[in-house]
Amino acid sequence: MARGRARAPWAFARPSRGRGSEGWRRAATIAIWLSTSSIIGLPGLVSAEFPHVDRPVAPIITSAYSAEALRDERREAETVLNRLGIRPGVRVADVGAGDGYYTVRLAKRLGPGARIYAEDVEKSYLDQLGARLAREGIAGVTLIHGSAANPKLPDKSVDVAILAHVYHEVAEPYELLYRLQAALAPGGRVAIIDNDKATQDHGTPPALLRCELAAVGYRQIDFLVLTPADGYLAVFAPPSVAPTPADIRPCRH
Repeated sequence: MARGRARAPWAFARPSRGRGSEGWRRAATIAIWLSTSSIIGLPGLVSAEFPHVDRPVAPIITSAYSAEALRDERREAETVLNRLGIRPGVRVADVGAGDGYYTVRLAKRLGPGARIYAEDVEKSYLDQLGARLAREGIAGVTLIHGSAANPKLPDKSVDVAILAHVYHEVAEPYELLYRLQAALAPGGRVAIIDNDKATQDHGTPPALLRCELAAVGYRQIDFLVLTPADGYLAVFAPPSVAPTPADIRPCRH
């Protein structure tokens, strides 16, 4: 999960890092889904059908937004998860999970029977996160190896999808959001945490965020400034009927 990272001009691209040992793979109750686009029922769509974003995309500089202890001191995850009503039985996806700040806290809150998807496009990040989960004795997490603009989550598998401090790094947000909606169960929501800064400065102005999600048919249903934590939380409901890729009109920066 990139937190305030600068990124290269492709969605969720991350530098390769060393892989974890085989031991945690045997010990952890975690599955890595080497998915294809058919998982979410959109096999005929390709990136060329979607409009490209008309704004700067932040390039990558680091794998973590801030120290976890500091984020906890400012009650970031506690505030976000309380506002979202995350409780046992809610299925959650941490899209762009990276180091697993939200994944770990979701698992602790949801307890036994948790159903969490931790998605990332960089396999080495998933290896590291899997090792962390095994080391901390955390179960109930399925690791998903996604791809640029496609999180590859199973159909109707998620009640809440969280994208924390990563949206400004998404090079193809229209395609990503279009494909993400198929993973949402009825009544599902998308929660985006970001800073109110220009995208090249590792944030997303709320008005721009609303515009880009509205272009794919999403509507904002909640908004909260996270002070003393950084940034804001914006929550969106997906469209009942999504526009076709050709009908999506990009926002002008």
